[in-house]
Amino acid sequence: MRETLIKNARTILTMDDARNELVSADILVRDGEIAAVGQGLSTTGETVNAANCVVTPGLVNTHHHLYQTLTRAVPGGQDALLFGWLKTLYPIWSRFGPEEMFISAQVGLAELALSGCTLTSDHLYLYPNGSRLDDTIDAAREIGMRFHPTRGAMSIGESDGGLPPDSLVEREADILNDAIRLVDTHHDPSDGAMVRVGIAPCSPFSVSRELMRDAAILARDKGVMLHTHLAENDEDIAYSLETFGCRPGQYAEDLGWTGDDVWHAHCVKLDGQEIDLFARSKTGVAHCPCSNCRLGSGIAPVRAMRDAGVPVGLGVDGSASNDAGNLVLEARQAMLLQRVAQGADAMSAREALEIATRGGAEVLGRSDCGQIAVGKRADIAIWDVGGIESAGSWDPAALLLAGPTRVRDLFVEGRQVVRDGHVTTIDLPRVIERQNALATKLAG
Repeated sequence: MRETLIKNARTILTMDDARNELVSADILVRDGEIAAVGQGLSTTGETVNAANCVVTPGLVNTHHHLYQTLTRAVPGGQDALLFGWLKTLYPIWSRFGPEEMFISAQVGLAELALSGCTLTSDHLYLYPNGSRLDDTIDAAREIGMRFHPTRGAMSIGESDGGLPPDSLVEREADILNDAIRLVDTHHDPSDGAMVRVGIAPCSPFSVSRELMRDAAILARDKGVMLHTHLAENDEDIAYSLETFGCRPGQYAEDLGWTGDDVWHAHCVKLDGQEIDLFARSKTGVAHCPCSNCRLGSGIAPVRAMRDAGVPVGLGVDGSASNDAGNLVLEARQAMLLQRVAQGADAMSAREALEIATRGGAEVLGRSDCGQIAVGKRADIAIWDVGGIESAGSWDPAALLLAGPTRVRDLFVEGRQVVRDGHVTTIDLPRVIERQNALATKLAG
């Protein structure tokens, strides 16, 4: 039996069904699960002093492209819209191999962990030079992050009217066969799973209608979730109307891409009918506010989605379009953008934090995560509010208003992945050194 007691937290934001906020309270963790929450708890195991700290569920990242941490701030892509940005980056990404995928994933996962994230998805849709999704799964296992990688794909290259270069597309039969291999090898459907695998054709403009339909059939046969990009910007909508004769929401519904086992990234341009469709079908959305700002895509109608009942989580998106991977800052940006669009009372700090925790867990089908409650997994973030960021704050539990933006301690499945602001599971300085060497080689 392995126990840890998180003792005397200033505030625990539980995100449980009652949204309880506990003062001067403790959390007892036993064998990766939350065993008790309350005051005066004790243990024979390790005790972590959380005095002057706010404790939250670990944050949940519902959309990322981890490989892109190797291509931050690339000249030529810094000021481009989505399609032009992609055309700048595709030739660089085509030179990646397994090491680039592994190291970039480690850097991206460590960055997420330091921002309080305990569970992340990843959308890897290109596999040059022998790269495999397994490379990122190996990286997540070393970090100790709870991981939901998705087998992305592109099958329509430039010669067939698609956006990606032909060198980065795959045969559709090969895509489906590899998806089967990955699910059979890595997917764990049980509560507390550290790895679940999804199936994720990249986007309507990079795969065929047939692959979208076949992927949905395969995912339901295997009992795994579906993910793709949808309605990201005006170019995306125009492409759908011209190519398919309908809006993205209708295209998704026609091909089986709605339901509580589906989540779409971005959805910046969903209209009212599409929002109603997603609400009725419980189709999830990964909201990526910083990337949407960076690429000039617009402000997603998150207030309308939430009010209608659409499941919404947050995503940092790729670090070539963000260019950071700090999930708590993403939550703050989500709150601010809704206020810009809808008024100062459009979204509270607590609601944005709920989207970043419980909301993301629900989007990823993880009812076992996203809350601090007895029986839930011990994915816990501890934020020190004794520093300069929170100095003078009357309500440190309103974490997104004042900070901090870096976690003090982080537990995933009860294992301490961050201690005193440092990743404990890998030699991060060595990994960063290798990452920078690989980036320099790519830029050469």
